[in-house]
Amino acid sequence: MRLRNLSYRVKTPLSAVLVILLTALILSSVLLVRAYQDSRDDLISNALDLGTVLSQTLRPAMKRDEVWMAYETIMSPLERDAGWQYAVEQGEQPAIPVEGKPEREIYVLDTRSRVYVASRPREYPMLDELARRGAEHAELVRRIEARDDRRPVVFDDVWPGRYVMVVPILAEDSAPLGTLVLSYSSALLVPRFLNALEQVILGTLLVLVILLPLGWYWGKRLTDPLAHLSACMGRVGTEVPSDIQCDLYDGRDEIGQVSYRFRRMLDELREKEELERSMVASERLAAVGRLTAGIAHEINNPLGGMLNAISTYKRHGDERDPVADRTISLLERGLVQIKGTVGALLVEARLESHALTPDDLQDIRTLVQPDIQRKGLRLVWDNAIDAPVALPSSQVRQVLLNLLLNAVQASDEGGEVLCWLRADNRFFHAAISNGGKHISRGRMAHLFEPFATSSGEGHGLGLWVTYQLIQQLDGQIEVTSNESVTIFEVTLPLSEGESS
Repeated sequence: MRLRNLSYRVKTPLSAVLVILLTALILSSVLLVRAYQDSRDDLISNALDLGTVLSQTLRPAMKRDEVWMAYETIMSPLERDAGWQYAVEQGEQPAIPVEGKPEREIYVLDTRSRVYVASRPREYPMLDELARRGAEHAELVRRIEARDDRRPVVFDDVWPGRYVMVVPILAEDSAPLGTLVLSYSSALLVPRFLNALEQVILGTLLVLVILLPLGWYWGKRLTDPLAHLSACMGRVGTEVPSDIQCDLYDGRDEIGQVSYRFRRMLDELREKEELERSMVASERLAAVGRLTAGIAHEINNPLGGMLNAISTYKRHGDERDPVADRTISLLERGLVQIKGTVGALLVEARLESHALTPDDLQDIRTLVQPDIQRKGLRLVWDNAIDAPVALPSSQVRQVLLNLLLNAVQASDEGGEVLCWLRADNRFFHAAISNGGKHISRGRMAHLFEPFATSSGEGHGLGLWVTYQLIQQLDGQIEVTSNESVTIFEVTLPLSEGESS
């Protein structure tokens, strides 16, 4: 899989881990280089300090030409080494490494660059000319003789893998008595370097054990909002906007700004969806209303004629025929029922009525009370209107009565119905709620259509008539329903002037 196809939930923590590893590698390398340099500097510094002490100790021996005293002087620091001490006790030469030289060797040259005394007298006999022992020795002698100052000096390029410290031996009057040469193998740095390497490795591992999980955790935590946002964006187009609920990251950084824009886009999509649904529902209800009104008008005329005919027959017909009487009564009840249904379909747009008063609202409460008691419900009546409201009382009474009866029908026995009424300078607000079965999405789309009832009670025209009345009053009705409560909210604009 290509790296670019990996999720940022993997790439970001992985990048953090790689950065930590690279940083640890660089720091470890720097520390190791520094440790090697410090070990080298310590080795040279200790050797120069030793050479300075030995040069002052050798001064009286060389002035009196006491070779044995000079030999004991240079052998004293070497015999502290266990290997040297064992070799001396056995009367042998100390062990020599593979390259042919011990790790430490010291010899003294006279003013003519001849060996005066050496830690390995068999290798460097007394009065042996050092320059004749090879190219490296000749180069060392040349550099010693070419020096004008009388300060100690270090050469690290005379013999490969060895450091040569040269310290002049001077008399009290600064006259040259000879030269002290200390040759140290670079292998002496290995134990110190290995010790430093062990410490650096342990420290690095400890840091990695702490930082790697933290780096992965913080990298994942930083990308979790982005991954969540990506998952939410992937739902757009496959789900309706109202069903997309995302707990998005809220911040001022780039992810927070993208989340904010996406949240606004979702809100706009929901508003667009709601507007489209409202427009479709309004157009459908308007079309249904025109159709049903037209049908009702067409039915109403012949229906009135049949009822008049039955009324005439009952007044002037033969009263001695009981079968005809029963038949006529059945026909009359059926036609009256049809007339009631047709009357419900004919919603009058302009009905003359007085302004809505608190008494009208109290009448509504009285009218629904028998249905409330019959079903064992509890009515919560929350009315804060104590003055007339500039709305036609007949239409508002019919709207509230229909919604309350609908809430009673939808409630389970022993439940609760709430009626909340308020009015301000501009609007009349009403909310009717019940705790019955919630309204499904499919039913919600056809809720205000005629004959759309699913309760099995009534003819299903109450909500349709309610919607038509609210539209005629330029108001709005909104419905929200979930598992616990269903709420019908009505908002009606008040007229310019109040009616009395």
